[in-house]
Amino acid sequence: MAEPETDLIQATREIIAALDSLKIAYCVGGSLASSIHGIPRATIDGDVVAVLALRHCRPLHDALLPAFVVSHGAIVQALQNESSFNAIHRESLAKVDVFVPKSHPWYQSQIERRQLIPFGTEPGAPVFVSTPEDTILAKLDWYRLGGGVSDRQWGDVLGVIKVQAESLDMAYLRKWAAELSLSDLLERAFRDSGRSLTEGSE
Repeated sequence: MAEPETDLIQATREIIAALDSLKIAYCVGGSLASSIHGIPRATIDGDVVAVLALRHCRPLHDALLPAFVVSHGAIVQALQNESSFNAIHRESLAKVDVFVPKSHPWYQSQIERRQLIPFGTEPGAPVFVSTPEDTILAKLDWYRLGGGVSDRQWGDVLGVIKVQAESLDMAYLRKWAAELSLSDLLERAFRDSGRSLTEGSE
């Protein structure tokens, strides 16, 4: 028998349902994505990238009530600053961070390449998840922004590389790593994982 879904996955599903109801494009990212593509680990919050416009702010806020504690002002601010807001599930206290994509073209590519795949342990509609390549790039970016000290972020990157190495689109990884100034970290991650940047799919 499958294990019951975690509170975090259930809360993330509810966020996704609200986004779907408003036809807002999204993809699951962060440690939920790296656990799907790489080595699973527990995480305390969920990350969802959502392509929001100003017209979405009030309807999204209202769609998340009363199940979540969420601020309309925080949603608007996240849109204006290309940052994030959080929604806390009232019943379970699970927290989901919703990120507004930045204007850099890689963020558009991340949404365009998202994959519709099963999510969680219980039957249900599949959800859009960031690809392995984009999960690696996002995790490397967070690792760099955090000062290069997060063993968890680094471990997540290595896990995805080890599991997905033979099918990764290396040309895509190299292209966007260069655009995002992550080439040195990408090379180091492949070395640490015992893999080569010449493996995988071109």
